Amino acid sequence: MRVGAFVLGAQFPGQGQGEALERAVRAAEAAEESGLDAVWLAEHHFVPYGVCPSAVTLAALLLGRTRRISVGTAVTVLPNAHPVALGEQTALLHLLSKGRFTLGIGRGGPWVDLEVFGGGLAAFEKGFPEALDLLLRWLREARVGADGERYRFRPVTVVPRPECALDAPLPGGSADDESATPRVVVACTSPGTVRLAAARCLPMLLGMHSGDEEKAEMAAMWRREALAGGHGAEAVDAAAAWHVSAGVVQVGDSHGEAREALTKAMPGWLREGLGAHVTVDGRERRMRDPLGYTELLCELHPVGAPQLCADRLAATSERTGISRFALLVEGTGDLDSTERNIQRLGEEVLPLLG
Repeated sequence: MRVGAFVLGAQFPGQGQGEALERAVRAAEAAEESGLDAVWLAEHHFVPYGVCPSAVTLAALLLGRTRRISVGTAVTVLPNAHPVALGEQTALLHLLSKGRFTLGIGRGGPWVDLEVFGGGLAAFEKGFPEALDLLLRWLREARVGADGERYRFRPVTVVPRPECALDAPLPGGSADDESATPRVVVACTSPGTVRLAAARCLPMLLGMHSGDEEKAEMAAMWRREALAGGHGAEAVDAAAAWHVSAGVVQVGDSHGEAREALTKAMPGWLREGLGAHVTVDGRERRMRDPLGYTELLCELHPVGAPQLCADRLAATSERTGISRFALLVEGTGDLDSTERNIQRLGEEVLPLLG
């Protein structure tokens, strides 16, 4: 089982943006110190829900500050980025980190970001497959050209080539885990994105709002679709081993104590952060009740004493078949509490998982 920290750079009420970013960096460093497998970085624009606007840029900083832990984006919003530029950045980080970088990508939402970055609503509603396929070609081929609906250019040479041989296996794994090209995972929140990922045999990142039953159904659907799409059983098994389940973790002396720490802090952040989203086309949007959502997360995920946290992680893995986790560690909004949460996760929970 591979347990990683999920970091948003969340700006809690009364905090400055620099404070939120400092906590994000320190959380990643603490994750490596505490023996976690990975750190996953979120990307948001124009909202205090997360003040990191470029997960790839933050990943570059953290790859330079760490030596063992893998660093992934969860996620880079593809409709806001040019696939070739993102492919170049991914190849660079993959090579310089000797395979420690994982690119997580997602479709994002119908937010004003699409207006600011010029993709428009079409990039969100129908442009994701074209952009994804161009990105994958860039990571796998020597020369790439495009003649699609949105991207058109003559063939150019891929530099640097991401499939250069690595000097060392990926962290936390055996030499059999080593991949010559960067790993790409796709955030899946609907049957459509599950089918899209499965058709390309790309592993999924499943959201923290989903319970074990829903994640198990999505994993089963992904496998059926991947096999039906002509991918061999061995390739499907290898990709499925990289599915990631997102969640929340708060390690305390009891479930009540850990739950109280989150229900005191998270609703205010969720209310301000999610409430700041603006749609690109003025469509109506409904926000979850912040307290109710926090309470739901506390019941779905490892929130409580170390044994309870370990039991919930083990149960999720058994029910879904997913053995990799990206757990939100900054739910209290406090730097010292976040560091302690990560430390207890590494020292008290991971040993119980064997």
